[in-house]
This record gives sequence, C-alpha cells and structure tokens, in this order.
Amino acid sequence: MEIGNLNDYFKFFVALVAVVNPVGAIPVFINLTANQGIKARNATASIAALSVGIILMVVLFTGEAILRFFGISVGSFRVGGGILILLMAIAMLNAKMSNIRQTKEEELDSTERDSVAVVPLATPLLAGPGAISAVILHAQRHDSTLHYLYLSLAVVALTAITGLLLFLAPLISQWLGKTGINIVTRLMGLVMAAMGVEFIAHGLKQLFPILGAS
Repeated sequence: MEIGNLNDYFKFFVALVAVVNPVGAIPVFINLTANQGIKARNATASIAALSVGIILMVVLFTGEAILRFFGISVGSFRVGGGILILLMAIAMLNAKMSNIRQTKEEELDSTERDSVAVVPLATPLLAGPGAISAVILHAQRHDSTLHYLYLSLAVVALTAITGLLLFLAPLISQWLGKTGINIVTRLMGLVMAAMGVEFIAHGLKQLFPILGAS
C-alpha cells in the first residue's frame, strides 16, 4: 500500500493551515458578526468551521473525478494551482486580503447577509480556491486508502483548529492586535509562496519531462 512518509502529511497539514489562514480571517469574522450575541457568534463559528471541513472533504474524494471530467492533467493543474497559491501568497506577504478570496463587491454583499457562516466565511474566505487546489494536488500523489485517511485526519484537525480560533476570535484579536495578525498572515504567506513555487516546479516537470532529466 503506497503512501508518503508521515513528514509529508505533516507538511500537508501545515500548508493547509497556511492557505486557509484562520488567524488572518479573524478580523473579517469579527466584523461580520459584530451585531451578533455570544451564542449567535459561537454558532456562526461552529457552522463556518464545519462547512470548511465538509467542503475540503468533498474535494478530497472528488477532486480526481473533477479533473478527469474536464480533461485536465495533473501537471497542468499543479502549475495552475501553484500560480493561484503564489498570487494569494503575495497578497498575504503585504498583509492584504487577496481578490482571489473575496472581491470588494462580495465584501459589500456579505454585510447584507443574515447568515455569513457558509458564505462568505467558510467559502471563499477560508476554504477558497487555494485550499481546494492544495487538497486536490496532495490527493493525487497516491491512491491508497491509508493515504486518504491521513489526508482526512489533517482536514479534521484543520477544522478543529479553525473552529477553536473563531471561538476565541475576540480574545485573539485583543491579544495580537492588528500588527500581530498581520505578522502571522505574512508568515503564512511565506509558507504559501514556497508551496506555490513547489507546485509549479513539479507541474512543469510533469508537463516537460526533459526538465526533470537535467
């Protein structure tokens, strides 16, 4: 049964935390739930975290079928996904919310919603294009049951961490402040940038095998 080593799955988990960046989403969460009481805000946090887990789980087990349906090679998707993640990373390195996650129009629309847990919190802010691409690309590395089990455990752990951070959002915001959150966002952006470059490099080697031979 072919799987990667445990270090590979730990790196996947760290990369997933960096892409989702729940700490960076705390100011947005606080803003969107400003008019909610403690119970309502905690319910929003729970639904948002659970929705992130469900979205990524669905993508984990259907990603390969989606690629086959559209006739997209893994190499092409690696390059495209790597570029997408790299663009998001550049925005994070500048402590900004990438338009890939949420445009200005979507931000204005979200303020008018009664329920913000699934849209825009769970998607596209947390489980957005970058996280979806990362999950699909890591799922393609092996096809064993144990491989998918380890990836599923990473998604479950991410869901738990996301829920915990959203529950504690007011305290974390007070403790870290805007500067602290920006520092964390920049660190996550650095991890994402490296991951994006790695995806692009592996994708180019798959598309152009001569590059791997040199």
